[in-house]
Amino acid sequence: MGKHKAINIFNWLQKKIIPSRSLPPIPAAIWQKPSYFVAFGFGTGALPIAPGTFGTLIAIPFYLLLQPLPFYAYLTIVLLCAIVSMKLCDILSKEIHVHDHPGMNIDEIIGFLVTMIHAPPHWLWIIVGFALFRLFDIWKPWPIHWLDQKVPGGIGMVLDDILAGIYGLVIIQALAWSITTAVP
Repeated sequence: MGKHKAINIFNWLQKKIIPSRSLPPIPAAIWQKPSYFVAFGFGTGALPIAPGTFGTLIAIPFYLLLQPLPFYAYLTIVLLCAIVSMKLCDILSKEIHVHDHPGMNIDEIIGFLVTMIHAPPHWLWIIVGFALFRLFDIWKPWPIHWLDQKVPGGIGMVLDDILAGIYGLVIIQALAWSITTAVP
């Protein structure tokens, strides 16, 4: 299947599955330029439904690769990835003339990695982290919604997900602490 045919299928599915919402088309460059492929969640952003959820799912293997690292190494990598993601989102959103394209979901990957900072190493915590991050990313309690609306460019696109990740991080750490202190 050709690259353009795949894009046409994704755009057709998007119109059929979500006809009531006016979504911007999926850029063909996702399959042609590595920067687009990465920014669109390694292709998950081309899916016609729930690109944020699929972007968060694709973050799990990255988390599993980073999880064994020492705390400061994990933190440094996440910080560097966040900075690169901000710049990448800013550049690509200008190229496609769409601010915060729903398929540009690298910010979900960064947000999930933030949620999982220093999380206990168990599959249950991955599920809890996934659920918490998606909750805060969709709900956007204050000041996440404000950041999403008021902070321009790539910084705003990624910063709201980082804050949603921090909310999830705080809850995971509180849960982990309460469980470990409750067990004698």
